[in-house]
Amino acid sequence: MGKNKKNNLSIGVNDNISFSQSAVLGLQHVLAMDIYVPPFILATALAMTAADATGIIQSTFLAAGLASLIQVLFYLKLPVCQGPSFVPLGAIIGIYLSANGLGSVLGASIVGAILVIILGYSGIYKYIVKNYVPSIVSGTIIMIVGLTLLPAAFNSNIYVSNNGMTINQNILLATVTAFTLVLFSTIGARIKKFARIFQISSVIIALSVGTALASTMGGVNFKSVQEASFFSFPKFAFIDYNIEFNGAAILTMIVIYIVLLAETTGTWYAVSAVIDEPLSDKQINSGVIGEGYGCLVSALVGSIPVTGYSTNAGIISITGIASKKVFIFASGWFILLSFLGKLAAIINSIPSSVIGGVFAVVCMIIMLNGFRVVKNADFSERELYIIGIPLIFAIGLLFLPKDVITSAPTMLQYLLGSPIAIGAIVAIIMNKIMPAEKK
Repeated sequence: MGKNKKNNLSIGVNDNISFSQSAVLGLQHVLAMDIYVPPFILATALAMTAADATGIIQSTFLAAGLASLIQVLFYLKLPVCQGPSFVPLGAIIGIYLSANGLGSVLGASIVGAILVIILGYSGIYKYIVKNYVPSIVSGTIIMIVGLTLLPAAFNSNIYVSNNGMTINQNILLATVTAFTLVLFSTIGARIKKFARIFQISSVIIALSVGTALASTMGGVNFKSVQEASFFSFPKFAFIDYNIEFNGAAILTMIVIYIVLLAETTGTWYAVSAVIDEPLSDKQINSGVIGEGYGCLVSALVGSIPVTGYSTNAGIISITGIASKKVFIFASGWFILLSFLGKLAAIINSIPSSVIGGVFAVVCMIIMLNGFRVVKNADFSERELYIIGIPLIFAIGLLFLPKDVITSAPTMLQYLLGSPIAIGAIVAIIMNKIMPAEKK
């Protein structure tokens, strides 16, 4: 199939693709999303037992697969993947420690998800987006998503010493991985006969090259793979946890879900920009309903709230493949991994610096897709402020000292810990308070 010059896609959203290719490309999205990180952070912060940590990580894979299927097949119907959000981690830790452990977290998540579903069916969120999130605002949010995720690629994955690897070695691994990704993506884009081999598989090739190099340096530990069981069950709500409905926890989680909707809406616009298909009001409304059902399923299978991942928009841009069939297979991989501990351990053995190299390139692409959305705007002084001020807030929060955050009221701490949420709120406010020029 010829490449669409308008959106640079070789395979469109509704185009068919072979079974084997879909399986490989779906795995590529799974590998690049790095969804085990939020539950791993949570398990570490709460000093969970090995069994509990394994349970929540497996539940996260299952939740990602089921929630992605809900959005791709029934509601948003765009090439997106759902995964655990970093936004609610602070709130979850607070609820866990002050209430009745994960049971109260899951109870609050269930109630919050139901309210999101009601919000979608009522059509209120569609009105909010239509009146408060025009392209200048949505493009700014997309830029903030890419910009604020980029430091995590470096500080949490690359500029670290782990698994016997020095910082210099991790920087080398990330550089080689990122260079490999760009190289094979470029070869595939420029030389047509290599497009199917190189461009669409560039992420997997990059991860493979980076991991192979790390192995020669002694940076890959296969002990966890050897010890992992081939088959095991995740932990489920109402079966493995005593669910409680704590009022304060529920109110906190409702605020978190509102922030998550702002985050996931930015992801939808990022995907929309990559595939060059504008989001309709009906899609946005359906997406909110799908988000609610996805978060409800996530809580029921014992995981944390899910959100749309902007990483996938970057991969679509790199590979030129936007077929929903790929994302159906990605969902299948997530579900499979939730029961196969050995495969999950293999993915978990990929060095963080290798993942960081891919993640950094993807964040850059996400940020530039935001520029693509706003490029047609008339850049008067008003538009410069609408874009610039939210970026200042987002960057400022990235460097905000932790003691300032911890000294704030609890509810405010959750917001200060999310530059994406604050940036989105500021962009919406700036668009409303800055007077538009009369034509």
